[in-house]
Amino acid sequence: MAFGYVALVLHAHLPFVRHPESDYVLEEEWLFEAITETYIPLLHVFEGLKRDGIDFKMTMSMTPPLVSMLRDPLLQDRFEDHLSLLEELAEKEVDHNKDNGHVRYLAEHYVESFAQIRATWERYDRDLVGAFKQFLDSNNLEIITCGATHGYFPLMKMYPQAVWAQIKVACEHYEETFGRPPKGIWLPECAYFEGVERMLADAGLRYFLVDGHGILYARPRPRYGSYAPIYTESGVAAFGRDHESSQQVWSSQVGYPGDPVYREFYKDLGWEAEYEYIKPYIMPNGQRKNTGIKYHRITSRQAGLSDKALYDPYWAKEKAAEHAANFMYNREQQVGNLANIMQRAPLVVSPYDAELFGHWWYEGPWFIDFLFRKSWYDQNVYEMTHLADYLRYNPTQQVCRPSQSSWGYKGFHEYWLNETNTWIYPHLHKAAERMIELGTREPADELEWRALNQAARELLLAQSSDWAFIMRTGTMVPYAVRRTRSHLLRLNKLYEDIHSGKIDSGWLEKVEEIDNIFPNINYRVYRPL
Repeated sequence: MAFGYVALVLHAHLPFVRHPESDYVLEEEWLFEAITETYIPLLHVFEGLKRDGIDFKMTMSMTPPLVSMLRDPLLQDRFEDHLSLLEELAEKEVDHNKDNGHVRYLAEHYVESFAQIRATWERYDRDLVGAFKQFLDSNNLEIITCGATHGYFPLMKMYPQAVWAQIKVACEHYEETFGRPPKGIWLPECAYFEGVERMLADAGLRYFLVDGHGILYARPRPRYGSYAPIYTESGVAAFGRDHESSQQVWSSQVGYPGDPVYREFYKDLGWEAEYEYIKPYIMPNGQRKNTGIKYHRITSRQAGLSDKALYDPYWAKEKAAEHAANFMYNREQQVGNLANIMQRAPLVVSPYDAELFGHWWYEGPWFIDFLFRKSWYDQNVYEMTHLADYLRYNPTQQVCRPSQSSWGYKGFHEYWLNETNTWIYPHLHKAAERMIELGTREPADELEWRALNQAARELLLAQSSDWAFIMRTGTMVPYAVRRTRSHLLRLNKLYEDIHSGKIDSGWLEKVEEIDNIFPNINYRVYRPL
């Protein structure tokens, strides 16, 4: 009998980036990189664990934009083109470095890795969502939903219908995808405001995640802190993030990903290779970009990019095993100490962005693999669980009101509301008002019905918290600004065309093709609650 539980939770999300109107858009590669470096490597981990008889348990969100992109034929075709170029470049690198033993060894590592990616992609017939679903069906993986487009709920709460639409559309999309309603939700950015739990209950959800201080400052103060979920007054449970285990993995300063042996993210062949040689593998306009082939290790925090030593996946994998053992040891100590104090089995919830594992931290999937194996064979202090199973077997918890919170900088909302992005919110609020007004309208004909549904899609896409986040981080800002403006402009045009009775059917058809998320959406989701 274990003394407690550890729940690993991964948040798999990317903003909806799909541009059929262009032959090449760099931002589409966010998805292609995540497939190659995170999603398929995670599937390899799950397959290996199942093959070896390890009954692993993990929770993972798959957001509606990510699911929609993974299942989109256009993006699937473009991913195949992307992977073909990677395979070609890696093969070329093997020949190019035939006299450079270590770099050739690394190039061969990438050739083998890309071949495995290709084999898995083809084995699942390009359907990675179906691949993850098989682990949901076996109860190893608990897949949860998110806001429909990752909208930041606390900055919409003055328009409850807008929050409701984000929740309801996401739940309907999940059921269409997985054939069952979702049990849990990852609140976008773990951002909670008091009252959202009533909407979650109305949508049939059983639990959500918040940052640790959302639980610690709940009223009344929870007896067990963040080491047990609390029930809200609506009956929906809230799980809080454990700070200690999060920092050990998440932090680039004190966490595992900063180890000198691991692969250096910022030194990439796309920037290092001779220009004419690399030109076929960078952007069509000739600008350099990351290719995903990287030959160097972090080396030290003091080392500049020109001073990085060569990477060795063998030693990096050994280090990932060492770090998994350290994480396991720390959880044993943590759970053992807490069990003595609490007189009940503690739960340590460890949530992370899924893309940390593989994309940002190349060795992350190896770490997860070793962690599950070591937890299964090498200790008996804690049991790995997913959140749905935990609630099923531990149905009695304290009732409290969580505190307003997020997992962003300083723990509240300022990362998504500051001098870089504050200009978007008056426009988003006005757009929400217009959509709520349209929600009560009865369409005159099929064309107006389509226009009303497209208006709902445009508002949801404009509300994505990713755009405000990108404006704050300072990366790809023009793209985030353009996306925010384009969705708002489309919604406003639809609003005016609907009211004037002059809907441009040709233009609407083009917009439906570009922003084709949620094909079964019903704009009436915006009607007054």
